[in-house]
Amino acid sequence: MTPKLILTGFMATGKSSVGPMVARRLGWEFVDVDHVIVARAGKPVARIFADHGEAHFRHLEREAVAHLTSDQRRCPHCHGPHPEVISTGGGALVDDSNCAALKRVGVIVCLTARPEVIAARVERSKTKRPKLTEGGKPTLERVKELMRERADAYARADVQVDSSDLTVEQLTDHVIAAFGAHAARRVLPPA
Repeated sequence: MTPKLILTGFMATGKSSVGPMVARRLGWEFVDVDHVIVARAGKPVARIFADHGEAHFRHLEREAVAHLTSDQRRCPHCHGPHPEVISTGGGALVDDSNCAALKRVGVIVCLTARPEVIAARVERSKTKRPKLTEGGKPTLERVKELMRERADAYARADVQVDSSDLTVEQLTDHVIAAFGAHAARRVLPPA
């Protein structure tokens, strides 16, 4: 089985909630790319956007992904590559180098949800979403716009799982099943 499960997808699709649960169930380490960026920058993502702009954030994101995907640690049990669940930010796959690096080390599972569900989740959340405030548009309109912009990037994921109508526990089950099925196909020799 591949050593890394990469969770990606649009904001408010469940990456931060389900990532730690998936990692716990698999007995793997969980790493959130945004947390790596925040630790390195010494400030929250919203502050990085406000102080330095999106281009600087994307540069930091590229560095974090490159660091995580070049990890040479070995699993103490099987001696293969160190197993991890890596959660990326919503725009990480837009960058070709991020996508290539992540595909090289694992299976990319893209979480999706209907725009209306995402807008409702975002409006209930206290988390600041810098990309949603651009243009001063209503939340649902901006969500749809960003989803259209990122559709091609998300289509590059190995598998997609819709979180719209699932509990976190159900989503965890679906993610692990989709990952397992894809990982098995990926490492099996052709018939």
